[in-house]
Amino acid sequence: MDDLERELRDLATWLETPEVPDVTARVRARLAAPARRRRRWRYWLAAALAALLVALLPPGRAAIADAVTGLLRFSGIVIETTPVPAPHTGTPSPLPEQRPASLVEAQRHVRFPIRVPVELGEPEQVLVADPDGAGAYRVATLLYRGGTLRLDAFDGQLDPVFHKQISGPGVEWVQVDGDFAVWIGGPHELAYVDRTGTVRVETARLAAATLIWEDAGVSYRLEGDLRRDEATGIAASLD
Repeated sequence: MDDLERELRDLATWLETPEVPDVTARVRARLAAPARRRRRWRYWLAAALAALLVALLPPGRAAIADAVTGLLRFSGIVIETTPVPAPHTGTPSPLPEQRPASLVEAQRHVRFPIRVPVELGEPEQVLVADPDGAGAYRVATLLYRGGTLRLDAFDGQLDPVFHKQISGPGVEWVQVDGDFAVWIGGPHELAYVDRTGTVRVETARLAAATLIWEDAGVSYRLEGDLRRDEATGIAASLD
């Protein structure tokens, strides 16, 4: 038995739990619900369990709390909440084989629908990056406000894609259209992880506030000088 398993078993000796209610009817209803609702329920359950462990674990069990809060993996985006070194300086290089494209052309070269937020309208510029051997690009980026506001979209099944470390405000659980999302309210270091799993340090930069969410198998990250409510409103307006 390793240390983590022993710590988890020990929780039963000091956690007080209420009597388990009869949830048969509710479970059957959940099983009959659409897949999207079941997925949403699992996300919120995971978040609630993480919050419960962090709140209840005594100081002696800090290792488990660190395991819960130190690393979040969401739709191909890795978020580390540990302290970070000084941010990279200078101009970062583009993502692998990044190039401009029209919106119509970009849609032909990615394997997911590119959706435009109604609240922002048509993008000022579109970029595609990181093609595979068949010429299908992994990332599509929509740029607004002179490039200071960006929406990255990518296949949510590819893991990992972006690697983040938080400095300043931490991570919050929020909702986009009723679904689970992650809000990073302050600046954080951002680097790209390529198809081989290698962190592309040359692309690292200091990112602005960011909202991360997934919809219909596609993952999104919206970054810019935005308030949380403004960001979730833009995300909910994807068309």
